[in-house]
Amino acid sequence: MTVPDPLRAYGAVTAAYWAFMLSDGALRMLVLLHFNSLGFTPVQLAWLFLLYEAAGIATNLAAGWLAARFGLAATLYAGLALQVAALIALAGLDPAWGIPASVAFVMAVQGVSGVAKDLAKMSSKSAVKLLAPATGGGLFRWVALLTGSKNAVKGLGFFLGAALLALAGFQAAVWAMAAVLAVILAAVALFLPPGLPGRMKADEAWGGWRSKDSRVNRLSLARMFLFGARDVWFVVGVPVYFQAVLSDGTDEGRRQAFFLTGSFLALWIIAYGAVQALAPRLLGGRAQPEGVIVAKAIRWAGLLVPVPLALAAVALAAGGPSPALTVALVPGLLLFGFVFAVNSSVHSYLILAFGSADRITRDVGFYYMANAAGRLLGTLLSGLSFQAGGLPLCLATAGVMAALSWLSARRLAGA
Repeated sequence: MTVPDPLRAYGAVTAAYWAFMLSDGALRMLVLLHFNSLGFTPVQLAWLFLLYEAAGIATNLAAGWLAARFGLAATLYAGLALQVAALIALAGLDPAWGIPASVAFVMAVQGVSGVAKDLAKMSSKSAVKLLAPATGGGLFRWVALLTGSKNAVKGLGFFLGAALLALAGFQAAVWAMAAVLAVILAAVALFLPPGLPGRMKADEAWGGWRSKDSRVNRLSLARMFLFGARDVWFVVGVPVYFQAVLSDGTDEGRRQAFFLTGSFLALWIIAYGAVQALAPRLLGGRAQPEGVIVAKAIRWAGLLVPVPLALAAVALAAGGPSPALTVALVPGLLLFGFVFAVNSSVHSYLILAFGSADRITRDVGFYYMANAAGRLLGTLLSGLSFQAGGLPLCLATAGVMAALSWLSARRLAGA
């Protein structure tokens, strides 16, 4: 089935994805900063996000099949609706519960949110493959715009979550987000044009989840380690470090730390999204041969490796938290974000270029399953490495993960 107005469909899908990612970024900041202020350890904070990432692994495998069976519109609506349900459930968290009960409850809610995120992500990315112009580098431009703008919006969500926590409190913030997202879901259902493709042949089996194309499988492995390299420091290590350094222990100091930590992470995500959107120009323009882009993917993967290792050396030499270390971290992490964004954008293009149109939802689902596995690994290692060795070990672990991503990307040259 063809879509009569692909540009309108692309706009509706993008708007839905923006709304979802705004709530996703805000929710992450709300949970992280709220429970850190309650005295949760780095490992306990990591546990809050583990089921969120684990759910993504299973969801991406199932989501590709579900979208192929029922259509991309159905899985997009399901993702938004589940996020609304997760927010409503989280608003029921009782402050009187003990830490074990709170961790278990928030993990379960985050698991639902993780399912929602990957349904929305897979639906949006697969739709781009089927809607983008076939000539003139249209696929690279459309996917770069969707991915880059999404991350800019998610960055705004980080700031929004921190601001809502400081100004309105945890429960009021969660209820407000649920209400707004429910309205957006209704609007998308009304304005999304009919005919959004994605269905597969009725007789296609569930079991074909793993791609038969070795390039898809090798790119997925590189993607797993790439996102592990980011989340090792991003999920727990750096936010907890910044909040400890920036807060003086008073209520006012904690609120200030919420704003500053959330603002930095928001700036990082927004800048990352802007670089992703510009990646086609940064890599030399449109309509380049696929082999040339593969070679650039390998080169940029290698450029990422020394950045976290150098930051780890600086953190180790500083001997502990200090204003000088904090000042050094900011440009270093922004440099990491620049190189990481180019890597991520190239990956997002290559998975759609490699994937065949007749099973694109399955290939994208498998690829984002690997993405979720990397985030799960990075989240777990973020709490463990920070608690075991502080910021230096956290950043050194990120360097090891980046090196593994580069080694995996190198195998694309022979695929």
